[in-house]
Amino acid sequence: MRLKPYLGLVLGVLFVFNASHAVAQTAPAATEARLPLAIGAGFSGYNPDWGQGHLLGGTLWIDYTLSHVPSLLRGIGIEAEARDLNYGRSSTESPNLREDLAGGGAIYSWPHYRNFRPYGKFFAGYGNRDAEYYNGIRFHDSRTVTSVGGGVEYRTFRSVWVRADYEYQFWPDMVFKNAKPIAPIHPAGFTIGALYHFNSPRYR
Repeated sequence: MRLKPYLGLVLGVLFVFNASHAVAQTAPAATEARLPLAIGAGFSGYNPDWGQGHLLGGTLWIDYTLSHVPSLLRGIGIEAEARDLNYGRSSTESPNLREDLAGGGAIYSWPHYRNFRPYGKFFAGYGNRDAEYYNGIRFHDSRTVTSVGGGVEYRTFRSVWVRADYEYQFWPDMVFKNAKPIAPIHPAGFTIGALYHFNSPRYR
């Protein structure tokens, strides 16, 4: 799977970040006794912005909530994300259409509810797209991808939270969108999944 090298890099960055955080901490936080990390996966359905159809696949999330921040920033964190859309193509799509991406960014959760938590996020990463022109020529292209999104999490059992996520992406200067010369594309879609929070934050 093409995302495997990116996942290793993401995990490495999170490990280094957490190690430096642990060294700097002089006293344990009263509200968090374990690692403020969440790992999860979901099922995604997207409009790939290539024709008028849909593309399905899976998503992985790794969230790290920043613990020692001013109260105004309570709820901010870092999210790493990887997605592979390679299944369930509608008949209006290219027969080999595939989109995958990996990267990360900032996520902010409103921490004012006990079992219900809305959030917003900004993402930047690296995306790959395989597709086929209308004349049968196939191509592979890669771009730096940015996106905005948000959603809601709901605690279902102790440390398990169900997530409904929406994301809108910007892929710049893609070659031949709908047989037109260079133009951006804007894939967008929803992901339904679940995360396990190793330490479900309890904000004061």
